[in-house]
Amino acid sequence: MANTEHGGISIELEHIFPIIKKWLYSEKEIFLREIVSNACDAVTKLRRLISLGEAKNIEGTPSRITVKLDSDAKTITVIDDGIGMTEEELTNYICRIALSGALDFIEKYEGESDAASSGIIGHFGLGFYSSFMVSDTVDVITRSYTGAPAVKWTCSDDGQYDITTNYDNADAYIDGHGTAVIMHINDEGAEFLSEYKLRDVINKYCAFMPVEIFFDNGKESDDELKPVNDTEPLWQKNPSDCTEEEYSEFYRKVFADYKEPLFHIHLKADYPLNFKGILYFPRISGEFESLEGLVKLYYNQVFVADNIKEVIPEYLLMLKGVLDCPELPLNVSRSYLQNSGYVSKISAHITKKVADKLNSMFNTDRENYESLWRDLKTFVEYGCMRDTKFADRVKASVLYEKCSGGFVTLEEYLESAKEKHENKIYYTTDKTAQARYISMLAAEGIEVVLLDKIIDTQYINTVEMASEGVKFLRVDAEIADILKDDGECTDNPAVAEIFKKVAAEGTKITFERFKDKSAPALLHVSEETRRIEDMMRLYAMNGGTAPMNMPGSEPTLTVNTASPLIAKLADKCESDPALAEKMAKQIYMLCLLSQRRLDSDELLGLLDDSFSLLELL
Repeated sequence: MANTEHGGISIELEHIFPIIKKWLYSEKEIFLREIVSNACDAVTKLRRLISLGEAKNIEGTPSRITVKLDSDAKTITVIDDGIGMTEEELTNYICRIALSGALDFIEKYEGESDAASSGIIGHFGLGFYSSFMVSDTVDVITRSYTGAPAVKWTCSDDGQYDITTNYDNADAYIDGHGTAVIMHINDEGAEFLSEYKLRDVINKYCAFMPVEIFFDNGKESDDELKPVNDTEPLWQKNPSDCTEEEYSEFYRKVFADYKEPLFHIHLKADYPLNFKGILYFPRISGEFESLEGLVKLYYNQVFVADNIKEVIPEYLLMLKGVLDCPELPLNVSRSYLQNSGYVSKISAHITKKVADKLNSMFNTDRENYESLWRDLKTFVEYGCMRDTKFADRVKASVLYEKCSGGFVTLEEYLESAKEKHENKIYYTTDKTAQARYISMLAAEGIEVVLLDKIIDTQYINTVEMASEGVKFLRVDAEIADILKDDGECTDNPAVAEIFKKVAAEGTKITFERFKDKSAPALLHVSEETRRIEDMMRLYAMNGGTAPMNMPGSEPTLTVNTASPLIAKLADKCESDPALAEKMAKQIYMLCLLSQRRLDSDELLGLLDDSFSLLELL
């Protein structure tokens, strides 16, 4: 008869220990975060027991952690005045890899719904062993708050350990109750015996841990030591309790950036997201300044990682800030973040809060909002292009800068344009080069907005798709009907022929009668063609290659039959064709100059022709 046996795979400590020691974390410096986090937990646990009445006859309030450096002895010691351990607890939690005392504590003293907010950091039992990434021997000296005898545990980097009960010398490390972890640093961890390096690691990982941390370099008395961390970081406070100066000071302290940020967003998300944080919109000095932001991720006030791009939408990566997410594991990985539903919900929440902040600023303090718009514009436009939900949320707060001064929303512009050019928005990419067109439109009461960034022409495609019937037109894209006079307009074949001779190949010649007699002609290119050219130019800037057989610009030169200069040109076509050609060339080049900036050859040609004409006077 068949028998089936059931068992579990057993792995000897000496076999798994070297792997844990070498591969537990990608960076050695994390060992200090893990050991200090354990110390924080020890203090937090004892505080909790005192509040529950489970721990009595405790003198004072458990409140401190000390990190001691002894470069001569090659040791780094972390001491806390927390809960401590009995011999049995030490055997369970230190000698048995991956058994977490934090989890046991939460199960016993915290409800399931309180676990995420308990302040207990070390939910994973492996963190303590990170000490062996930099140590050849680790001593743990501990005395429980219960009054049980002190215990010393000593372990070498091969996993062999000794336990000494009723340890006599505990008072040299522990005052009453608590734990001291003494790491005897090996050659691979020698860099951490530098005071500068150790301080740097403490500042990076422990700057906001919830228990006061003191750094003892052996050169100062206990009375001179001051906490090196802020136990109540700004993001843990209620926004109503924080001042603008506190937000600015926090920004300068965390990011070493002394340019005032444009604004901040204080996040406090409750169930089911449960995270806090502060995000800042930095001030960018110039268009080509690096746009890389920096968002620091924390777990119950313990630093986890820099610049977690997976938590912030790609189009908001210029943001700087801190996020404290106790729902994330302390040993979070990129792959986890990329596939986490919790992270995607955080990202969506941040997007909504940014949109809400922009709308709030627009609605409550438009003057200040307008003063910030040039700094915000590129990022808001890019966000609208990348995320339709974001675009829908902020569309009423997107501004357009008027050439006449001030700003206007799309809705405001369209409302004012209803009578003269319904659903058409005229814009310029260069106020100086296109000044002639702007002035002609302004004379007829048509407002022109400035879209002078590379992203603008891509952004207006997005607006047009979302706004039925709305069309953006550059000032030189067409001759607006309102600029045309009602008088008779007759084509002149001789004038057309001479302009064809001097203009760029493929230029179309047309005739219109303008209200403004001072402009002899205007040059324009269709909006569709120009946008294709802009798109391909942007594509080339990003390393692409323009496709073969790309359509040409096919410009149109519209001759103003109301211009006295054109009348003179028509006369010269018969009496002095050579002069007429020079006049036509000059008019054409000036039209080209009023549309865009000339290249060097074009500018030299214009100057030479101008001097030649002056010689005829």
